[in-house]
Amino acid sequence: MSDSRNLEHQRREENGVVYFDRGRLEGRNGRAYDRYAIHTHFVEVGESATELIRRYVLPLAQPGDVMAITAKVMAMCTGNVKRMEDMKLGFFARLMSRFAGINSTGVGMHEPYKLQLVIDMVGLPRVLWAGFVSAITRPFGIKGLFYKICGHGVAGIDGFYFRSSFERYKTLALINPENPVELSNQMTADTGIPVVIMDANDIDQNQLGKCDTFPLTDDEIQDALRDNPCGQGDELTPIILIRPIG
Repeated sequence: MSDSRNLEHQRREENGVVYFDRGRLEGRNGRAYDRYAIHTHFVEVGESATELIRRYVLPLAQPGDVMAITAKVMAMCTGNVKRMEDMKLGFFARLMSRFAGINSTGVGMHEPYKLQLVIDMVGLPRVLWAGFVSAITRPFGIKGLFYKICGHGVAGIDGFYFRSSFERYKTLALINPENPVELSNQMTADTGIPVVIMDANDIDQNQLGKCDTFPLTDDEIQDALRDNPCGQGDELTPIILIRPIG
């Protein structure tokens, strides 16, 4: 996949809002989508997602537009976070993290505090079993079993990332919201623009939930966002305005 980062020549400003024109993508059914990655401030814990939409999206939106917002920002807005200082790092988290794989999309289970958070969420027995199954199947090229066995959305945990450009993410973990459909419905009711919540990176575009009136199918959402237009790292473009064409 090509680099998902926003480029300077894509930068635009309209009605006081900075955004990046991510171009048009053709979908599998022949439908096309214009996408705009909207630049925001660094969203702090407890901020209103509705106010973010009113401030950054509505000045650009046209009739028929829809939007995607990242799970990371929704975790901040809903306060679904865990602070490193509030955790107690245990023996098994220290031990098992030494043998965990490292991936390029962010901090993985090789970070002891992230593994400890998983233990706290699903219990030590399940984590031990998941670690055992993962270890014996990895030589055969089978990946992802650790997350599947643990369940409970642990694959969506972000943060505790010592390489982050933002100091806050070095000591803060973000957990995907438990009620994404309800959150999407509320944001849509408050702002009038259909919302889908995405947990995306350069490998996967995971749809967590969309409002009941979202006009695009799940496949169409994947088509519109397949190049991860939110970008990665320090870009501060957690909202994508999608303009269906045709």
